[in-house]
Amino acid sequence: MSRALVIGLILGGLISYLGVFITLKRMSFFGEGIAHASLSGIALGLLLGTSPLLTAIVSAIIFSLVIYVLEKKGISGDSAIGIIFSFGMALGALFIGFSKGYKPELMSFLFGNILSVRQSEVYLISGIALVLLVFLLLFKRELTVMSLDEDLAKTSGMRVDVLKPLFYIITAVTVVLGIKVLGIMLVSSMMIIPVSISRFIAKSFRGVVWASVISSEMIVVSGLLISYILNLPTGATIVIIGSAVLFLFGVLSLIKTENK
Repeated sequence: MSRALVIGLILGGLISYLGVFITLKRMSFFGEGIAHASLSGIALGLLLGTSPLLTAIVSAIIFSLVIYVLEKKGISGDSAIGIIFSFGMALGALFIGFSKGYKPELMSFLFGNILSVRQSEVYLISGIALVLLVFLLLFKRELTVMSLDEDLAKTSGMRVDVLKPLFYIITAVTVVLGIKVLGIMLVSSMMIIPVSISRFIAKSFRGVVWASVISSEMIVVSGLLISYILNLPTGATIVIIGSAVLFLFGVLSLIKTENK
């Protein structure tokens, strides 16, 4: 439980902070596509008997760069992500077919099982998350401008041709780390829900960032505790609590608007 809390707090903050830039750039489908495509890396790791987390990170990085190249060649972002989404899932299904016997680890990656995190994975995930967070903080201004307007970023002298693939890689790795908590099926939701909640609370960009991170941490911790007490699936509980909070803010906002 202590390991789960540590990982939940670290990834909750990282995923929600990155989610601010993801929503600004309208890349929500990117996270979903990478999450599902990473099934191939997870299945390959299980097939080879190596760390599924590491093979999933490698595959996610490759897929993110392929999406970037396809976009550079004129293919629309949605089409490129759809291609990788389908290919990664198909490749994963093929690797699963080669595996013999029941693979309980596969279910934990599909739907998340933060309580199964080992001490070695805590060190690995924490180290990678720290590196990603430092990069996001160092290039916050550039990423914000690029997310809002790529042309403006280029005319301002920013190296978009370098920052954009790096941003794709960081997003892909963050998604894979989040899979350990929420699973392939649910991880992208935590990039969107906290940011959506923050829009009801904050009035500035800085406020959106802080509200996203704080609400994400509260959702992750409460979801983890409730799932532990009631013996519920952790990832699903976290997402349902986040969705319920978002729905509540939406209803309150609608009531407030109607009363004006």
